[in-house]
Amino acid sequence: MDWQAVGVSIRLALATTAILFVIAIPLAAWLAFSRRRWTVIVEAVVALPLVLPPTVLGYYVLVALGSGSPFGRWWRDTTGTTLAFSFTGLLIASVIYSLPFAVQPLLASFAGVDGRLLEASAVLGKSWGQSLVRVVLPLSRAGLATAGVLTFAHTVGEFGVVLMVGGNIAGETRTVSVSVYDAVQSFDYATAGLTSLLLLVFSLVVLSATYAFQRRGSLLWAPR
Repeated sequence: MDWQAVGVSIRLALATTAILFVIAIPLAAWLAFSRRRWTVIVEAVVALPLVLPPTVLGYYVLVALGSGSPFGRWWRDTTGTTLAFSFTGLLIASVIYSLPFAVQPLLASFAGVDGRLLEASAVLGKSWGQSLVRVVLPLSRAGLATAGVLTFAHTVGEFGVVLMVGGNIAGETRTVSVSVYDAVQSFDYATAGLTSLLLLVFSLVVLSATYAFQRRGSLLWAPR
């Protein structure tokens, strides 16, 4: 078992989940409550990683972060390091790739909040931000939990984007999924099988927890 790769995966998953909560909550709230017609375009862009092959998304992210791009050159000139094949670049790619796994559960949960509660909050003089924090988020606990669990689990299981953008640098960008690939390539099927079993059990636990959160949320607000 490559515990160093496990540590990189956990660190990447925690950082990705934390960043996506900051991004996904206001974005999902805007998509859920905005009446602008072009929100569907934004929603489609957010959902792109669900249908794009990971290698295609990884290629575009690699080009965008590479030293040949304006952003990549600015980052290199500012920090003296490159984003491609680094943990920072891997984190940026992971945030992009896991974005819909954070936004979609929140969007569904926010859309289920009774609009009359937001109207009452506005009548009481609360701003939109205050209404989001005091009304929407407390009523969307199941959606928040689901978004966090799915984002974390999806990041741990990433492979294509991780390999394209981060490469395979031990202790830096080699994740647990890449370590399985390495083990198979070197015919170390015992290590590959053990690591795969760990990921299988982890995935089963994550899915069970996700369904439990969703079921609990639906039962909590069901009419009695």
